[in-house]
Amino acid sequence: MSDLSISQLRRLDLTLLLVFLGLVRHRKAADVALELGLTQSAISQAVKRLRDIFQDDLFLRRPHGMEPTATALALEEPVRRAVEALRGALGAARTFDPMQAEGVVRIAALDAEQAVLVPPLAARLRQAAPGLCLSVLPLGRSDAVEALTEGRADLALGFIWDLPETIMVEPIYEESFLVTGLPQALPDAPAISLDAYCAADHVLISPAGDLRGVVDDRLAAVGRHRTITLGLPAFLPALAAVASSVALLTLPARLAERLAPGFGLVTATPPLEIRRFPVSVFWHRRNSTDPRTLWLLKAIADSLLP
Repeated sequence: MSDLSISQLRRLDLTLLLVFLGLVRHRKAADVALELGLTQSAISQAVKRLRDIFQDDLFLRRPHGMEPTATALALEEPVRRAVEALRGALGAARTFDPMQAEGVVRIAALDAEQAVLVPPLAARLRQAAPGLCLSVLPLGRSDAVEALTEGRADLALGFIWDLPETIMVEPIYEESFLVTGLPQALPDAPAISLDAYCAADHVLISPAGDLRGVVDDRLAAVGRHRTITLGLPAFLPALAAVASSVALLTLPARLAERLAPGFGLVTATPPLEIRRFPVSVFWHRRNSTDPRTLWLLKAIADSLLP
């Protein structure tokens, strides 16, 4: 038997190879049909195709069953290795061993999620998946969706609306707001009156440079307004600015609780209700059954446990 041509290889499929190995092992078509859940007619058709492809009888009918030819016996071991290699490859693609995993996990997140979610996740990966390196891309919303779509990010963290159907989402927690400032700026902390809040200077987080946010919309709804003296694109410089002034900063509660004490700041509950928002993890639909992605989703949830 000469080497198979490309056209011959194209005619092979996994069922044919399983039928071949079954007949070598059992020597009876009925037993192979039962094992593979096929009809005896299907087994006969498979044998016919195998004979045509390999240009050999492969199995000779005898009173006791099907006797493999010398060619069939010679093919048994390489075919078995090929099937086992395929089975192993498919199994590996559907499993994930974090202790053996290597590579880079890329997550799109802005500074609030970088400060709140990334440190405990990094600690979790260091313990449970030491071969994985975590890399954070400073992307949010439409940029994060684009990174997921293009495969530049494995996951995204934050708050994104108007998601395309290709992006999947799982809420992590619901976020509220706190007001932070120096003790002299918040003398009644953890409380502050609406009058005191409106009379104070404010720092606003505004990545786009707008000097108006959700708080200003809420104030306008009750006929009030506040004075914004500084707009900054990220929370850390905003906290530093508030720490060196008597201005106030309204920011997500978990971020305030984690970082404000390090700047010598105290916190207070906002004097008006501000709409809460979900913080979620996002991934592309193509990875919905990927074992690595599923493990990372669980790792994010586990990293927030007490």
